[in-house]
Amino acid sequence: MSEIATIAATIFKRAGKGRRFIVAIAGAPGAGKSTLSEKLLGLFPEGSAAVVPMDGFHFDDAVLHKRGLRARKGAPETFDYRGFAALLRRIRSVEPDIAVPVFDRNMELARAGASVIDSEVKFVLVEGNYLLLDEAPWNELSPFFDFAIYLDLPRNELERRLMQRWRDHGKSDKEARDWIAGNDLPNIERVMQKRRPADLVVRSVLMTED
Repeated sequence: MSEIATIAATIFKRAGKGRRFIVAIAGAPGAGKSTLSEKLLGLFPEGSAAVVPMDGFHFDDAVLHKRGLRARKGAPETFDYRGFAALLRRIRSVEPDIAVPVFDRNMELARAGASVIDSEVKFVLVEGNYLLLDEAPWNELSPFFDFAIYLDLPRNELERRLMQRWRDHGKSDKEARDWIAGNDLPNIERVMQKRRPADLVVRSVLMTED
């Protein structure tokens, strides 16, 4: 059985006969959160699972400019935490037709209502950098999750993946290095140094970046 299939089997077993099972998939930028989420999604019965990316709650660049945070986009304070927590509360309550915003990295903005979770979805895979962050108010998210996975990759592998990510999005090597040094690395350190324990820690470097 592959590593991802083993993870899916663990989630399926832990969920039992419950109506809804919410999984946190956390890790530093570039760790493979989106990749793992999408691969897991394909292993559950059709229509029984959905992915919820935390990135849909990025504040718009115009808001970040006004707050002097544009250069720190991706840090915890650049997300709509309250909106994200409200969404998780609705998911926990198994409300029908819950609209989920999805971040479009090419457009650098979130598309409201880009995905919908209906009441028939049992497995909800929530992925994001700060789901296990042991800082207020992020540490208040813990009760929403039934199972937590942390992707723990070496810094050099994260940097390699992030260099490729920013090249793919049109940055020069210098621009990519400057952005990683001034933005991504501080976020990586924050995730690594201030996280709550996970139910499962994955250290595979074989998955492609998120």
